[in-house]
Amino acid sequence: MNIVSIFRIVAVSEGYSYLAFAATMPLKYGLGILWPNKIVGATHGALFLAFMVLLLLVWVRERWTIGRVAAFGLASLLPFGTIWLDRRIFAKK
Repeated sequence: MNIVSIFRIVAVSEGYSYLAFAATMPLKYGLGILWPNKIVGATHGALFLAFMVLLLLVWVRERWTIGRVAAFGLASLLPFGTIWLDRRIFAKK
């Protein structure tokens, strides 16, 4: 498995964790149930950090353009953004 494959797995996982984190917000603020938000939030945070480190590694090792790196960086700020961009960039031709 190469670095791009690992990056793609983490990128998609980060996207889904972002959605899961958003889903736990009503539990925390609406119902006062804190533990799901803590668990999912910590997982999302770890995946986000791994995503950023891997993005830098892929940028250097694979010589991605600054545009592609910036696109993934911005996509990581949007729910489902990394999943959408992964499918758009790495679509089977």
